[in-house]
Amino acid sequence: MRAFRIAECSGPSGLVRSEETRPTPGAKEVLIRIRASSINFRDLMILGSGHGMKLSSGLIPLSDGAGEVVSLGDRVTRFREGDRVMPIFNQHWIAGDRPISSSALGLGGDGDGTLRDYMVVDQEGLVRIPDHLSFEEAACLPCAGLTAWSAVVEKGAVYPGDVVLTQGSGGVSIFASQFAKLFGARVIRTSSSDEKCSRLRYLGADDTINYVEFPAWDEEVRRLTGGRGADRVVEVGGAGTLARSFRSVHANARIAIVGLLAGAKGGEGFDYVGWVAETFRTAVGSRESFERMNRAICWHKLRPVIDRVFAFDNAPAAFEYLQEKKHFGKVVISHA
Repeated sequence: MRAFRIAECSGPSGLVRSEETRPTPGAKEVLIRIRASSINFRDLMILGSGHGMKLSSGLIPLSDGAGEVVSLGDRVTRFREGDRVMPIFNQHWIAGDRPISSSALGLGGDGDGTLRDYMVVDQEGLVRIPDHLSFEEAACLPCAGLTAWSAVVEKGAVYPGDVVLTQGSGGVSIFASQFAKLFGARVIRTSSSDEKCSRLRYLGADDTINYVEFPAWDEEVRRLTGGRGADRVVEVGGAGTLARSFRSVHANARIAIVGLLAGAKGGEGFDYVGWVAETFRTAVGSRESFERMNRAICWHKLRPVIDRVFAFDNAPAAFEYLQEKKHFGKVVISHA
């Protein structure tokens, strides 16, 4: 089978393609033929610097994938051959709060990920793909989709009429906007160009702010809300944007911190903690949450937004493309 491994944490050039033996499932395990995988910003961080942690030599990257069951261990009861499935990000997080002992890095960080043709997964670490989605669309859900769902629904508790602010046009931000609209919220979105803002409005954003034209976008959020501020923020920038997120909300708002795109250290923002009712760090979600999200996706026939699909052998180019930050939606790798 084909696979890509990280020979060294030096960016996309550190990926090396290899030919490997197809694994065999154990008694309670499932062998999946991966048909598509997708890249998250955390995968770039792992590939570029090890995400600040010492990673296994020769790690197979990526947390997000979708495929079909090709064989079963003799004690598997949850799936059958031919079922379309997705591995969950954190294989040990089935329900409730995240286990204290579980890794924050998940698949493709704590252990081998989805950038390969076949992988073995414990039957408890899988969910079914919504029937209306392709493998490429389903591959967008396990990390970006579920992180957004946790930020907006499971922990964000968005209600009809709430004002939800999201940042940029990456996977988590677009999913967050889609979910917020499902629950009847008003969505304000920031982005870097008028062209992207236009596309965001086409996807359902009620208001957009070009943060290049309006660097003080927090002031524009307050203007758009009549001085009240947003009720919820899905904060993907980190230290580079956190201060403005705090200035964008009212005293009873919630801010979900889900990314570090604008930098992990330095900058303003943390002096504002305590000015709002709640800030929380969103770390993807459990299998149970994933299944709840999928029910909502099925009912509303929601589809992920995909920017580009790369062929498997061009996986390094897919990482380079995401690194340029010109994408709108998810970057996907087809394993066909």
